[in-house]
Amino acid sequence: MAADKTTSMREAIATHVHDGMTVALEGFSHLIPFAAAHEIIRQERRDLTLCRMTPDIVSDQLVAAGCVSKLVASFFASGSAGSLHELRRRIERHDPERLEVEEYSHYGMVCRYQAGAAGLPFFPLRSYAGSDLPKVNPNIRLVEDPFGEGSVYVVPPLNPDVTIIQAQRADRAGNAQIWGISGIQQEAVYAARRAIVVVEEIVDDQVIRSDPSRTLIPSHAVDAVVHCPRGAHPSYAQGYYDRDCGFYRRWTAISKDAQQLQTWLKEWVHDLHDHTEYLEKLGEEYWNDLRVEPRYSDPVNYGSRR
Repeated sequence: MAADKTTSMREAIATHVHDGMTVALEGFSHLIPFAAAHEIIRQERRDLTLCRMTPDIVSDQLVAAGCVSKLVASFFASGSAGSLHELRRRIERHDPERLEVEEYSHYGMVCRYQAGAAGLPFFPLRSYAGSDLPKVNPNIRLVEDPFGEGSVYVVPPLNPDVTIIQAQRADRAGNAQIWGISGIQQEAVYAARRAIVVVEEIVDDQVIRSDPSRTLIPSHAVDAVVHCPRGAHPSYAQGYYDRDCGFYRRWTAISKDAQQLQTWLKEWVHDLHDHTEYLEKLGEEYWNDLRVEPRYSDPVNYGSRR
């Protein structure tokens, strides 16, 4: 019988995330592991290298909380809602201190995770031709093509100490299923030394087996499974709740004022025991505008021998 890897968010972070680690929090547009990030803040982790393809609000919060000393990322923006002003203060003015940044393109980050997952020494790509990024990032290198004339850019592998992702559901062994935009979660998990999967619901293994193609993260790659409904808020979980666009718009004003940002972190993270209290503070009526109606895909016939 497969081992039960379910645990609490507090225990998962305490066990697998330590000061000085390289931590990847992935999820593209939806399934962003905000609740996990808030627990990292509560446990006051320090000197982390944060890896994220799109350093959005969750990155702004972790940096403002003093958890992150280096950011490895691409596409610095709060979705379509505005700037990340804590990052801007740290990068543009070193206020209150400098944040070290290692910047790639989106595809450059994808290639780094792919190289890390496959155990490759580097990954080639052509998308840096004409870009200024190689001038500011010495890890983006131009090498001769060993199979032909000319040259090609390469990036090094990315192997986080721990990757944290959010998924829709998993069984207790850690077989996690994702639908909708999948992003780079699978590669980021395989590239990491450890992996925490946070899910909207825990289901029986028969549910997972009934639709195996949705299992992007198999149990052998997972170290901990955390049941945390609505753990991706204010991002969304396809089929469970919608993106909180209002919060994304409000974040610009919150983050623009450094003191207001610290006040927000105290009220919504530090002063709360866990994500359950966060949800209670929001209140059930808050979710009325974020509810989604059922929209099922057509069933698939996998067939079975008689």
